[in-house]
Amino acid sequence: MYTKTHEFFSRYTDEESFKNIVWYDSVSEMWEKRSAEYSDKTAIEFNGEKYSYGRLSEDAAGFRAILRAKGLKKGDHVGIFSANSYDFVKAYIAVTTAGCVAMILPAHLDDKSIFGCAMKYALKAIIFAKDLAEKLEFAKEKLSQLAFIEIEQSSEEKAPVTETKGTDPCIIMFTGGTTGKSKGALLSNQAVMRGTINGCYGYEQVFENRYLLVLPFSHVFGLIRNLMTSLYTGSDLFICMNNKDMFRDCAQFRPTIMVMVPALAEMSLTLSKKFGRNMLGDALKYIICGAAAVAPYLLTEYAKMNITVFPGYGLTESANLVSGNPDPVNKPDSVGSLYPGEEVKLVDGEIWLKGVNMMESYWGEDEENKNSFEDGWFKTGDLGRFDEDGFLYITGRIKEIIVLPSGENVSPAELESRFNELSFIQASQVFEAETQTGSRILALEIVPRATELKNLSAPEPQQYILEELEKINMTFPAFERVSKIIIRTEDFERTPSMKIKRYSEIKKL
Repeated sequence: MYTKTHEFFSRYTDEESFKNIVWYDSVSEMWEKRSAEYSDKTAIEFNGEKYSYGRLSEDAAGFRAILRAKGLKKGDHVGIFSANSYDFVKAYIAVTTAGCVAMILPAHLDDKSIFGCAMKYALKAIIFAKDLAEKLEFAKEKLSQLAFIEIEQSSEEKAPVTETKGTDPCIIMFTGGTTGKSKGALLSNQAVMRGTINGCYGYEQVFENRYLLVLPFSHVFGLIRNLMTSLYTGSDLFICMNNKDMFRDCAQFRPTIMVMVPALAEMSLTLSKKFGRNMLGDALKYIICGAAAVAPYLLTEYAKMNITVFPGYGLTESANLVSGNPDPVNKPDSVGSLYPGEEVKLVDGEIWLKGVNMMESYWGEDEENKNSFEDGWFKTGDLGRFDEDGFLYITGRIKEIIVLPSGENVSPAELESRFNELSFIQASQVFEAETQTGSRILALEIVPRATELKNLSAPEPQQYILEELEKINMTFPAFERVSKIIIRTEDFERTPSMKIKRYSEIKKL
């Protein structure tokens, strides 16, 4: 069993800043303290406007009054249906500090899905942005008792923060969980605060940063690590209105820290190399990178630009943050040390979690909950190992394990991580394939990294790539070696969170 304490991380942050990483039991308690402490500082920048912590606190108090006028009370489930915006932040703060449970509804949901969520998750109200109003017509027609509240509203009347306990429910976030079926993970106030504070560990400059947001708030990485940790640390959060304008916004806003998925970090690095300057702005110090495997190449190349990339590991069910790598130079392929407030153990290689950061349950999913928990431990479905220093390494997913005709088990992610160590490999996928003769084999597809490919001095780059891949391939046990290597000319199909979509069936070659 593995665990870490708050004090373990003190070595990575100066003493004065570390003293300010203090525990709050609920979002209400945190918001009252931090919004008062940073009242005059800018909290949110959006659409050309700057909103101070004091202004955000006032606007949230006005929106709490609107919620109260609609009859909403502590414990009620309230949907928030809006793209990233200042009004989303205002509404989210208002809902959670009113003691209600915020159900974050992704902006891409259609009208039938909104109706289904209102029914399944017992919503008492839906707060919505005007540009999404049409998607609510079906729910309005069928659910006359449901309150619909425009997110752009404000009120001169103010309602106080509701006192909440750590064990009180706080938010419901969508997740695919361990089975891929969309579910709602119910997170308590203490789980949200544990995730928020975990975002403060492992780096030097923690407070009063400048964050630039490109991830959706409907993703736990965007909501907890980007928004909540930003507000907790008195930082200035710039919300991109359109991700296509990200690089322009970076040049203008000059962020000091960004939260990114690996595919976005890869694209930013490629463009930086192409144009000979840092496309993420000249003030950037840190990139917090997760939601998929982070190639050591990214850490090395960003370090040349004096930017430290911190890989990490987390789940929606764990309020995002399970571990973070405070020592990426010496442990580039690790997802880091465990954060405080949790216990972790490996059962047949699978990562099991327990702690205040963990969800209460999948809402309304009795069978899923029965299968996901055992003796209070949440079974993640992720495979991992620890080194002698207690650093965690992800080696694959149980559901992705390939069972060969010989009965041997192969973790494709573990093999891919080895192939991805080559600087000219951007992405890879190991999969089971069927040859023309009907035999089953392991195959590998790779996407070359264009910026590195052009620097290869070999007369025949593709042949060189195949030879280097084969050198790694021959280091594997015989049953794990791939029999076919394919060089792709375009990227793999990806999920909305930019993870590679794995082949769902045996591929015919």
